[in-house]
Formats: sequence, C-alpha cells, structure tokens
Amino acid sequence: MKHFFFCFCLFCLIFGYLILSYFHIIPKKSYTNAYFGISDYVSGVDYDGDGIDDQLDILLGARDYVQTKPKYKSKYYSGGYPNDSYGVCTDVVAFAFLASGYHLKEMVSLDIREHPEDYGEDVGDSNIDFRRVRNLNVFFSHHAKILTNDISAISEWQGGDIVVFPNHIAIVSDKRNKKGITYIIHHGGQPVYEEDSLGRYEIIGHYRFP
Repeated sequence: MKHFFFCFCLFCLIFGYLILSYFHIIPKKSYTNAYFGISDYVSGVDYDGDGIDDQLDILLGARDYVQTKPKYKSKYYSGGYPNDSYGVCTDVVAFAFLASGYHLKEMVSLDIREHPEDYGEDVGDSNIDFRRVRNLNVFFSHHAKILTNDISAISEWQGGDIVVFPNHIAIVSDKRNKKGITYIIHHGGQPVYEEDSLGRYEIIGHYRFP
C-alpha cells in the first residue's frame, strides 16, 4: 500500500510539473538579442512622437495590454475596441498599434475599401473587420515588410514584429529561449501571455511595420 501511495504521489508530481511547464507557468531563463550577438532593430519611425521608436513602441504596447490580464472572450463592441476586461488575440495587436499612434480599425477599413478583392465577402463592418486574423494578415501583407517564417533564422526575428498563424496572431517578444527563438505575446486563453511557444504553431505570416 505504501509503495502504491509513493508511486501515485510521484506520478502526480511529474504530471503536475509537465503541465506547469507546458503552459509556461514555471519561470525559466530567457535571453536577449545581445546574448546571440543580434542588434536590436530600429525602424527610425516615431509615428506618435513620444520619443520611442515604433518597433519598440509596438512591443511595449502589447506588453502593457496583456498586463491588464484580459479574459478570453469573443464579443462585439460598437466602438470596435474592447472597453471591458475581455479580449481576443487580435486585440493584442490592435492595442499594441494604438499605443504607437496607429488606429488599425481605420487603417484596415480603408484598405478593405481600396482592395476589396483581397478580403472576400465577409467584410464591411469596421467594428469587427480589424479584429479578424484573416483580415489582419491581408492588411499586413499590403502594408508591412514581409519576413521569413523560418524560426531558426533567429536574426530575422525582432521584438515588435507581427506573426500570424491559422486563426491566431501575436506580437513577437524581445525575449528568446536558449536556442535564440523568440517568445511571443498573445492571447488565446492561456495562463501566461508572454511565452516561449512560437514553435508550437504553423506560421503563415511574419511582418514588420511600417
């Protein structure tokens, strides 16, 4: 009986550790660009004139948004941007850009009007169009620099980049794992918003704006 109880406890400890590790609840060491001899990218643009380069501004905006710990829920808002404690993955991008002076709601709406053939038929409501992954992928393919999807090309990934997956989107973090692969800042209902999970998803788009 004692042997069974010991084995059961050991199993629970190992299983619990694996679960906590998978969801990145257990902190682990992260690395910076400098550790890998990679220079921080500077866009040379400060759109909102706050003294912070847009690349860094977008990164900090994403981080500030997830620090509010929004709960995951897809809702419609008459003003477009969520005004409560809820949000989805696209809101990380929208608020990151808003913190940098860019209003994705208006920008995506304008691009849809100028290039309707690229967006399909399920558009026309500016309050929701910019909160759909597919639309953001089209928008960034029009207006941002298109970069590699190869995560092993670590020097091509910088904090503040945008990365798109099937039905999901994130802002690239300036933190890296021991292989140099960047973390992402995202919201899919997971307990940790900034995590080492870039390699878990199929990547369909990697962009740098502007």
